[in-house]
Order: sequence, then C-alpha cells, then structure tokens
Amino acid sequence: MNQAICIKSLRWPVGARLKGLALGLLLVFSQNPALAQDSAKTDQTEVRLISAVTAAGDLAKVPLGVAMTLKPGWKTYWRSPGDAGFAPTFDITGSSNVAAAEFSYPVPHRFELFGLQTFGYGGEIVFPLTLTPQQPGQPVALRAKLRYLVCEQVCIPYEHQLSLDLPAGLAAVSEDAALISRYQALVPDAGAKARFSVQDLRIANGTLSVTLRSDGAPLVHPDAIVEAPSGLYFDKPKVELLEGGQSARLDLPFEREEAGPDPATTALTFTLFDGERALEQTLVPGIFVASIGAPAIAPDAPALWPMLLVALAGGLILNVMPCVLPVLLLKLSHVLEHAGTARRHMRAGFLASAAGIVSAFGVLAGILIAVKASGETIGWGIQFQQPLFLGFLALLCFGLAANVWGWFQIPVPAIAGALGNLADRSEPRRPLLASFLSGVLATILATPCSAPLVGTAVGFALARGPGEILVIFLALGLGLALPYLTIAAVPRLVAWLPRPGRWMLWLKRALGLSLAATGLWLGFILVQQTGLVAAAPRDDGIAWQKFDAAAIPDLVKQGRVVFVDVTAEWCLTCKANKEFVLTQAPVADALGATQAMLADWTRPDPAISAYLASFGRFGIPMNVVYGPGAPDGILLPELLSSDVVMTALQQAK
Repeated sequence: MNQAICIKSLRWPVGARLKGLALGLLLVFSQNPALAQDSAKTDQTEVRLISAVTAAGDLAKVPLGVAMTLKPGWKTYWRSPGDAGFAPTFDITGSSNVAAAEFSYPVPHRFELFGLQTFGYGGEIVFPLTLTPQQPGQPVALRAKLRYLVCEQVCIPYEHQLSLDLPAGLAAVSEDAALISRYQALVPDAGAKARFSVQDLRIANGTLSVTLRSDGAPLVHPDAIVEAPSGLYFDKPKVELLEGGQSARLDLPFEREEAGPDPATTALTFTLFDGERALEQTLVPGIFVASIGAPAIAPDAPALWPMLLVALAGGLILNVMPCVLPVLLLKLSHVLEHAGTARRHMRAGFLASAAGIVSAFGVLAGILIAVKASGETIGWGIQFQQPLFLGFLALLCFGLAANVWGWFQIPVPAIAGALGNLADRSEPRRPLLASFLSGVLATILATPCSAPLVGTAVGFALARGPGEILVIFLALGLGLALPYLTIAAVPRLVAWLPRPGRWMLWLKRALGLSLAATGLWLGFILVQQTGLVAAAPRDDGIAWQKFDAAAIPDLVKQGRVVFVDVTAEWCLTCKANKEFVLTQAPVADALGATQAMLADWTRPDPAISAYLASFGRFGIPMNVVYGPGAPDGILLPELLSSDVVMTALQQAK
C-alpha cells in the first residue's frame, strides 16, 4: 500500500500546506539523476544496491536490498509517512530478466515534531528487495530508479539511477547476506515472528481499542499505526501495560470526515510493534468483534477472566451442535423411561454425566499440555487426523446405535462396554458409571465441532501456558455440562418434558439412526485417510485450487481476491459453512470470481498448522479473505453468514 499520506492525526495547518507545496516544487525542479551505478552518495545519505547472493543461480526469488545510511538528525520515510513526507518509490523499468521486484519496509520509528506524527527511519536502514526473474537460471540485470525524501530542519528529495548485474551460476552467499537477513527479519509479518497477537479489537466513543497479548517476552513500548482509506484518520495510541507487560491495551482516537468510511466495517491495516518485534494484519473491527465475542478487558482485570466466560458460553452452545445433541437427547429419553425414579437418583445420574464431561475435558487439556511441551502440533480436533482413533470411534457409534435399538445389552463393569450402556442397572453404582461414561462420550463427540466462541477460547488457551490451557478447557467442560447440572439442581424441570409414550420409541430409533450415520461418516473419513478410497473433488461450482500460502502475495499484487477455506472431512462446522453459506447465492457467485484456495486438514499437514497458528487459531473452520484492500488477510468468524463473507470480499477487493 503506497500512499503519500494515509495516516493522519491532525488537520494540516496553513504552514504545513505551504511546506507540502514547497516539497512538491522541489520534486518538480530536482536535478537530473546521475548515470546508473550500484551506489550513490549525497551530502545527507549514502545508498547502495546490494545482493545476498553472488549469482542468480536457479533461484525463483533473488534476495536483494537497498541499503541507506543517513547522517545524524536526518530521516527518510516509511510506506505511509504520516502527516508529512512521502514514501520511497522503486521503479525497475529498463531491467532485463526481471518480472517483478517486491520492495519491503522494516518496522518504522515514530517521529513527532510540532504536533505532526511521521513514520520512518534514521541512521542505517536496509529495504529488503525480493526480485523475481522471468527466467530463473539466467543472468539478471537490474536497472532501477529510486526516489526518496530526507528531512531534518529542511526536506530534500533525491533520485538515483541504480544498477546491479548478477551472472548465471551458483548462487553463493555474499558478504551482504547477513545485513539483508537482519533487516528482512524486521519486516512485519502476520505475527509468527512478533510473538504477540491481537487479542481484542473494538470501537467505542471515537476510539479504537486494541488489546495485545505477548506469547514471549513482556511488552515494553508497544505502538500501533493504522492505515485506513481517505476520510478516516487515527492518532497516536495511549498505551496501558497490563499483567506485567504480558498484555497491553492501546487506545487510538480517530477522526472521521462526514463522507468518511465507517471504521467498524472498513478493512484497516494494523502495523503493531514493540521495538524490533512487529506484526501486520488487515482486520475489520466489526467482524473481529463478532468472531471474538468477548467483552473488552478492563484495565484492572486479568485477560483470563473474560476468556473464561467465552469458554463457558462456547461449551454451552456445543450442546446443540449435531455432534453432541444425540447424547443429550439419549440421556433425557432415559430419564423419561424411568420417570418414577427417586429424585435423588435422577440428580445423581445427571451429576455423574456432568462429572464425566468435566473430567474428560481435564484429561484432554493434560494431553494437549504434554503434546505442546514435546514441541508437536496441537489443536482442537486433531485426534480425528489419526486413523486408529477414527476406527475406534466409528465402532463405538455403531455399538451405541445397536444398543439404543435394543439389539443387545453391553454388560457393566467392562469399561469399554459401559460407554454404550445408557440403560438402567439394578446395582446402585453401575448406572452412575454409565452416566459418567456417557459424559465422556459427549466430550469425545464434541471435538469435531467448533461452535461459536469455542475456537476463540481454544486459540487463546493453546497460545498460552499450561495453567491457562487447563482452566479454559475446564470452563469449556463446565459449559457443556450446564444442561446436566441445571436438571440436577432442579429435577422438576423434567416434568416439563412430554409424558412417556410410543413417540419415545420413534425418538430412540431416530437417535440410533443418527449415531449409526455418525459411524458411517467416520468410517468414510477413515477409508479416505488410509488411501483405500480417493477423496472426491469438491463439486460445488467453485474452482477450488490447492492451498499455497506462498502464492497469495503474488495473486494480491495482480489485483486478485483470494478466499482461503481451511477445512477437513471430519469438521461438521466446516460442512455447515459450506452447505448453508459458501455454496449458496450470492456467496457462491462471488467466490466464482475469486481465487478460491482449499486447505484440507483432514490429514496432518505442518504447513496448514503453521498457517492456522499465524492467525492465533488452533482449530477449524478458518476462513481468510485477501485482496488489494486486505493484503494480510481478513480473518472471518468460525460460523459464517452471507453478510459477513460478502462484506469481507468487498473490503478485500
């Protein structure tokens, strides 16, 4: 995004306007540039065109850099200079065997003078330059025109003709490779290098509030630059460090012109940095808030408490997801069959089911903590990537269906068999064991579902330490167990249900059918994972291509809108998004005009896992929209709607 001024905190006074006019005149009447060479020197700067390799080799991307050294007190500008100045431009017209050149900007510094906010660099700076040859393996002749502005008490524009020739041959490492690499590491990315992430984003009373959460060293001097369309301007943030620097809240006052865009529905590019740590993301505040769903973090409250409420609500919503609902209905049908049972027995059964749910979530948290400590990939539902687990669960669902239909009764106390035993037993303790294990089953069946707020809570937990993982998962379990706890607390609520009758036989048959269908579905995924049956191509009228994260920046530069769908055959929420939103008009028609990428996470895939983690997600579904208006992507909520997708596509376009 190269704009002369795209961030503005104040209206320009007359003096600033005259200064801008003088700068424009200096540009018009600047002296003729010198002949092309690999370096240039002025009274204020030294500029060199450098390469990290000694030859072109067969590289598809050649790492170069524009190194600039400024005299003390002088500065040059970032891609969005702020209230004054202009960004460097790099024109490669006249080059040979050069298809494209990507000019990158390391994290900038904020400068303040006479109330004006500007962003740029002083001292030494290297702008990484990634060159794409038209024919890899052939010599490269780069001919470039560099225009830039330097300022101290006065501002001086410069223009240099620079050249660099790389022969064919082995691409050995040059003496400038370390310098280029050091500054390339300072170019903001989506957050993997920064070790902090955006935890909350909301707008209220003319202020945009951004909450950051560190995943590494404490935050010290966090800052934020927000790039927005014309008519919307953001001021310097007021920063408040929380939890000893592990979290920070940045409040940015903004000014919106009468015809300016609505900040809540506008794609805003955030560059967030703390020293040399930096991330860059394009987010729509309204969509981000919808996906998080958590209240803003109070200055005197730890960040964990709001997320516990999110986890509790997410767990409660899981009860109505297709993965878990059959288990809850089976429990209720069992209660109706034994309506005359003493109230204390009924209460004990529901408490045992709730205990099974919470205990299973605790065990799941322990497993994830251990896996994370070992350095392996973690996430919500990743056990469904394992064929043995799928086979066991498919057989379990078939056994439960047969048991519900009355084909056989599984004796207790065999633990594996007791999972399917939801019927009453004469021994006092055996029904409690069956109820407990039915709660465990509900937890297992919940994991392929990502209800609203569940992904947010899980992502928050898995990006943090063992303590947060444990308490967030216990809160999820408590939310899933709330219906059981409610009936245990008020058993007379069962009286509101219809009286037992023949309809219960039909209900049990239907529930058994749903369990059998789940077993068939899991078996189908199993044969796909083991390669016995090839996965059918996605036939929904959209030209899906295989996910390739490296290709997205080039597509965006070409003006394309890219829609990424991270999905899996075992993800029921993904299926719901597909059937009810992505394949329906007008979304399907809009996706037909985009570059649609499908990231299939049915099997383990480190590239997809890393992509999820770059957005702070550890489960699916995940959908991201890229485009000229959102080069770093707009992250959508787990449950999609037509309005959310269409708004994001329009913003990206």
